[in-house]
Amino acid sequence: MTRRLAGMLAIAGLATAFATGAAAQQQQVKFDTPLHIVVGYAPGGATDRVARIVGDKLTSRLGVPVVVDNKPGAGGRLAAQQVKATPASQNVLMLANPAVMVVAPLVFKDNNYDAERDFVPVSYVNDYNFALAVSPTLPVRELNHLLAWMRANPNQANVGVPATGSLPHFFGLMVGEKAKVQTQVIGYRGSAPLLNDVIGGQVPVAVDTEDVAVPQHAAGKLRILAISGAKRSPFLPDVPTFKEAGLDLAATGWNTFFAPATMPKEKAERLAVVIREVMQDPDTQRKFKDSGMTPVVSTQAQTAAMLKAYRAQWAPVVQKSGYQP
Repeated sequence: MTRRLAGMLAIAGLATAFATGAAAQQQQVKFDTPLHIVVGYAPGGATDRVARIVGDKLTSRLGVPVVVDNKPGAGGRLAAQQVKATPASQNVLMLANPAVMVVAPLVFKDNNYDAERDFVPVSYVNDYNFALAVSPTLPVRELNHLLAWMRANPNQANVGVPATGSLPHFFGLMVGEKAKVQTQVIGYRGSAPLLNDVIGGQVPVAVDTEDVAVPQHAAGKLRILAISGAKRSPFLPDVPTFKEAGLDLAATGWNTFFAPATMPKEKAERLAVVIREVMQDPDTQRKFKDSGMTPVVSTQAQTAAMLKAYRAQWAPVVQKSGYQP
């Protein structure tokens, strides 16, 4: 045996021993009190549904009750402030989306939390597309036709979004910039009034998350012209991506579990492993898909890398928009 090979085997043995030791250490982490999952939105929304699907599965694996705590307000920022202040002795996670952990830190000066310093990413569990939809009264059926119509009718080129400062808002601006179309983004108080106005023809175009737009598209009440993901959605196999439709643009949103920075490292690592196991469960994946969401199986390191890349993609868009709450 050469010295080089012997050295490589020794390193491999150390790595295996380290991994085995780390796994054993995680197994020793016990949860003696309930785990609380804090969601910054009211019950019934997409983030709340994700928390409840995963929470139900965590109960048996952790051996303690898992409670979903809804703390709506300030676009999810109240929940972040609460979780940041959690003592190390309490078991708590926050399920958050980019509005709380990427956009808010860029546009609000009084967040009272630092998204990177005060939280530890634990597990990225699903992503979702943005859908660009039009009123059935609008005589267009393809994205390039819509863009031509918007250029010819700049006074009517309004794009509705479920909230100002939301990711659909900034994605709508990205579409306008990429297509060199001047658009007026109109913020609504939620998806329901937005979709009602698109269906009724009061606003010609909407950008919203895929899960809320698909049912209306399926019912023929509006037409989705393009999806923001890098590949076609399993929920809309006949609808092209923006790239397929001729606009070199791709973006998605996500839901990710975060632990407060006060949580012991071993406990956060244990939760990351267990949530990954939950997301590999076929029943979990079925429930996500039945809710119109795409499940993701991710390690803690992959989650951190995703967040870094996501912030690099969206920070210039948000800053360039000049958006102020």
